[in-house]
Amino acid sequence: MSNLEADPAELVCGRDPAVAIEVLEPREVPLGGPRAITVRRTLPQKHRSLIGAWCFADHYGPHPLDHAAVMDVPPHPHTGLQTVSWLFEGEIEHRDSVGSLATIVPGQVNLMTAGAGIQHSEVSTARATGLHGVQLWVALPDADRHHAPFFEHDSPAPVSVGAATLRVFVGTLAGSRSAVTTFSPLLGAQLDLPAGASVTLDVDPAFEHGLLVDAGTASLDGVAIARHHLGYAPPGAAALQVAAGTEPLRAILLGGAPLNEPILMWWNFVGRTHDEVVAFREQWQREVIDGTDPDGLFGRVDGYPGPALPAPELPNVRLRPRDLPTSGTARP
Repeated sequence: MSNLEADPAELVCGRDPAVAIEVLEPREVPLGGPRAITVRRTLPQKHRSLIGAWCFADHYGPHPLDHAAVMDVPPHPHTGLQTVSWLFEGEIEHRDSVGSLATIVPGQVNLMTAGAGIQHSEVSTARATGLHGVQLWVALPDADRHHAPFFEHDSPAPVSVGAATLRVFVGTLAGSRSAVTTFSPLLGAQLDLPAGASVTLDVDPAFEHGLLVDAGTASLDGVAIARHHLGYAPPGAAALQVAAGTEPLRAILLGGAPLNEPILMWWNFVGRTHDEVVAFREQWQREVIDGTDPDGLFGRVDGYPGPALPAPELPNVRLRPRDLPTSGTARP
């Protein structure tokens, strides 16, 4: 999915000081484009920009598939990141400039590695009666961010841990390993628990973790996490305890080793400097929007019935880092 904000802010993301369990509130972000929907964004935030290399988390739905809520995201660019799409309800058709055409339904993951540059479109299909899911981004480490773009699709098998059901779509947890490619140590999984149940998960103590609650309420190591909120746990613990409230819990568990690299995010680009992001935007506008080189850096998306999405105007200031702390401490 594109970040379709009309006036996107730049963010330089680094590791923040870790505290015990931190609760991040979602903010509603109206996305533009021909079919606008509103998403709940928990990453990035001013004081917490990354969980491992996870740098962006949008949570949307449930939406009925009417004119006001259907997803129709025209071809748009990405650099320096991976996009991870996971659905709870609905069906989305993905097309990209490396020739991929894939339909995703609940229980499947689409992972697109943008690397040096890619463009893609996402459209909800008429076969589904609703739309509900998460769109996640992973920042590629500096050594890999110019990798050639590629696309992967996988259907992870559910595994049981006590009363919990896990679907591991990125990384490894509870003996289940995802088939998709990562460039830094990462974890992404759907976690389901019956009402009133709890589970203790063995995790990598080098990872920081986030629990994004989709349905019901949760506690993370004893700290209450409301619906649509994200609980953050810093590195240092070899286990996490998750409990459901009075309703069944459905949540997304994210994790990863702290990236320890500053990254600059603006619109759909992840870069390192102002000049680099400006150059990405200019190349997109020139080659794709103005049509000077349809086979250039971002390639072309075949089969989408409409034009590509122009980039927003850059702010009238130099894109620069926010004053984010870069040190951190693990949990005792």
